[in-house]
Amino acid sequence: MASSRSATAPPPQASLLPVAVLLWLAGVYLRVPVLVAPPLAPFISDDLALSQTLTGALTTLPILMLAVGSIPGSLAIARIGPRNTLALAMVVMVIGSAGRGLVPDTFTLMLASAVMGLGVAMMQPALPALLSRWLEPHHLALGSAIYMNGMLMGEFIGAGITLPVLMPLLDNSWRATMLAWSLPALLVAAALFLPKRDRARPVRKMAWLPDWSNPLTLRIGLLLGLSGSMFFGLNAYMSNLLEQQGHFEKLSQALFWYNIAQVFASLVMLKMARYWVGRRSLIIIMATISIIGTIGTVLFTGWWSIASATLMSFVAGMLLILLVAVPPLVMPSEETGRLSAGTFLVGYTLAFSVPMLGGVLADWTGDVRHALMVMIGYSLLVLPLAFTLDLKKQKDV
Repeated sequence: MASSRSATAPPPQASLLPVAVLLWLAGVYLRVPVLVAPPLAPFISDDLALSQTLTGALTTLPILMLAVGSIPGSLAIARIGPRNTLALAMVVMVIGSAGRGLVPDTFTLMLASAVMGLGVAMMQPALPALLSRWLEPHHLALGSAIYMNGMLMGEFIGAGITLPVLMPLLDNSWRATMLAWSLPALLVAAALFLPKRDRARPVRKMAWLPDWSNPLTLRIGLLLGLSGSMFFGLNAYMSNLLEQQGHFEKLSQALFWYNIAQVFASLVMLKMARYWVGRRSLIIIMATISIIGTIGTVLFTGWWSIASATLMSFVAGMLLILLVAVPPLVMPSEETGRLSAGTFLVGYTLAFSVPMLGGVLADWTGDVRHALMVMIGYSLLVLPLAFTLDLKKQKDV
């Protein structure tokens, strides 16, 4: 009995720092493999003669896989545990991401991109499921903020330093750059086994399919769709919007401030997580301000439009952390991965499909603002769900 308790006891205070570092590094690899593709896309396109559609698929295909792959992640958590799932998922991600730097043709490039997206998707529910195994209950909010800070930093790092810093060091080879970003993740995967806790597989068979009878599955998923569709959608249509406004020369600065805003959001959440996570009122406020920021992006032009988009990105980043932190906070440890997988399935499906639907409307009307209006309309439709969230801790099953 003593050995069993020691294997499941929370880590002592001194061990929190290395655990935090591991969570942060794993969080970085939730986004770096996806967002190194846009800066490298012109070089990949020239080398492999990609069409515009296939060039765009380098980024959109992994995002779609973030939705599809969440269910295999939940199954793996139920069968081999969250730590083993996270390590396995990181290896799958490395195979796909590094494979993109080795492929000889377009077909294998898309296949490797799908494999990479599957690995990242399986990582997503594994991280929140691991928190309750590694951290005490009063550290769960901070743990969520730490790995989400890593994820949002990964967005900025992957998009921001690939071309100006890393690629020149590697003789301007996009293939070597892909490998340099990917392979260090194997060290992170190995380091996941350094903490002493939760080495064992689950001792009993657990449910793994999303529990659609749990109202949080759909409600959090739809609200994740609100945050994701506006962030990814506005990122995708920023260049077209500024060109239509006659301010295309501001694109590089707009994208810089738009993406770094999420880094600032994650830093704020590191400081405020223990006070803000689990508060429904904060979710309502952040969702509302996100919508207002997107409306301002449509109504204003030039720097005021860019400022509105940046506000939306900043607040949507905080909203994302508030929503992702809910499952480990309110669910028993064995149910956390299941709830997270369901919410990611819904959220990333919408983050992919709502901006695409908006793009179809914009192509039809010839006005890119209509794409943003579709995202605003969806967000206004699901906003009332934030008022119905029950964020009380549910009893162990």
